[in-house]
Amino acid sequence: MNAGRTRLRRRTAGAIAALALLALSACDTVPATGREAFVPLSLSEEGALGQKEHPKILAAYGGAYEDPELQRYVDSLGQLLAQTSELPDQTWTFTVLNSDTVNAFALPGGYIYVTRGLIALAEDEAELAGVIGHEIGHVTARHAAQRYGQSLLTGIGAVAAGILLGGQAANIASGIGQMHVASYSREQENEADSLGIRYMARAGHDPAAMSSFLRKLEAQKQLLARILNQSGSGETSYLSTHPPTTERVQKTAAEGTATPVVDAMRARDVFLDRIDGMIYGDDPSQGLVKGRVFAHPTLGFRFQVPPGFSIVNGAQRVTAIGPRNARILFDQEPNPPSGGMAPYVARLFQGRVPSGNIETIDINGMEAATGHARATTDAGPMDVRAVAVRWAPGTIYRFLFITPPSLTPSLATELQRTTYSFRRLQHDEAERLRPYRIRIETVRSGDTIDSLAALLPFDDYRLERFLVLNGLERAERLEPGKRIKMIVE
Repeated sequence: MNAGRTRLRRRTAGAIAALALLALSACDTVPATGREAFVPLSLSEEGALGQKEHPKILAAYGGAYEDPELQRYVDSLGQLLAQTSELPDQTWTFTVLNSDTVNAFALPGGYIYVTRGLIALAEDEAELAGVIGHEIGHVTARHAAQRYGQSLLTGIGAVAAGILLGGQAANIASGIGQMHVASYSREQENEADSLGIRYMARAGHDPAAMSSFLRKLEAQKQLLARILNQSGSGETSYLSTHPPTTERVQKTAAEGTATPVVDAMRARDVFLDRIDGMIYGDDPSQGLVKGRVFAHPTLGFRFQVPPGFSIVNGAQRVTAIGPRNARILFDQEPNPPSGGMAPYVARLFQGRVPSGNIETIDINGMEAATGHARATTDAGPMDVRAVAVRWAPGTIYRFLFITPPSLTPSLATELQRTTYSFRRLQHDEAERLRPYRIRIETVRSGDTIDSLAALLPFDDYRLERFLVLNGLERAERLEPGKRIKMIVE
């Protein structure tokens, strides 16, 4: 063995030992849980980290929702819950994000976020308090700081792996470490649930609302899977980062029952008054999904996907999900080059497509090109067709059509129609495009679940959407005078 390398390994091993001792010195007792944990950040350092990341969260989720009254309501609810916590003197920031994704999360330093998509799913103030209390629990239990500490320890392990196995092993270990700290552990989720119930009870909210919202999350998850014709949407949301497992629902239900609150609040009418008129689904500034049509009134274009495809409007791209894992991806080239569209499409395929597979076309007066190839994917062989459109000198939009080879012939005509449906919106068309909104209505005599569900402005799953939105069971009867959530244009 090389003597120099041996000395290097001994010095590095000493450095690792020093880091390990530093890690042990950073262990502290967390007041919210009474448990000892490796917390290498002070509360002020956590606050600085949250403040630094806050603008990035706003950018990733469409900014704060521009409804000052709703923002004040959520902030006042959050501040009340935070005052019952073990960190009442910390600065807390509560933000409603302008996203229809069902999500809520916390950053270190008391930065709590809930999306309007999650708020729309809640049935009353107590359910929203349960979500916010849970996120406060992640902060007071110092879970984010513990994740940061875990990443440091994982980094130490990665260095050790590199010493013993070489640089490539260090990279592998680092990657594994990143996956390990990508989400909270089951134990941390349970802690946050328990703390959330604690804060809800102290604030006078019904602790049972925690489990009732988790049941709504499960119903929403199943509905989304049916709409998208698959087992999951693939999006990052509360459904994936806070899975509403049966065990978790049962545990929170038991804890809620064991935490009696005198005159416990649900505050349903107050909550419904606050969300009346809130945007539901897409904001026009982010583009609108209207059945099989995606239209962007701000950017001024629209296109239509084939029957059997469902559109998901994401932050980076629009995805249409079809039968047997068929996909349509639409996005904008971030660094549009000059030159023709045919060479651009060839570069998309990294030169692996014969020139005969690339064709220059015209799409409603715009220069475009298309090319196709067979690709190997995790789902097996797929046919891939790319279409690039020169919208303006500095703007290129792209379609990527991905289909199973056995399905490609039958979808070819409809996918071609999608390509040529891409066009500019007329001014009056853009002016007529309006987002969906929540409207609170009162059940009248003769109204039924079926009759009200039929009024929803959707092409599919109206009944299922109505039931999930209002937390109803199919067999329930609507009593006159009951207030319900409707979706209107």
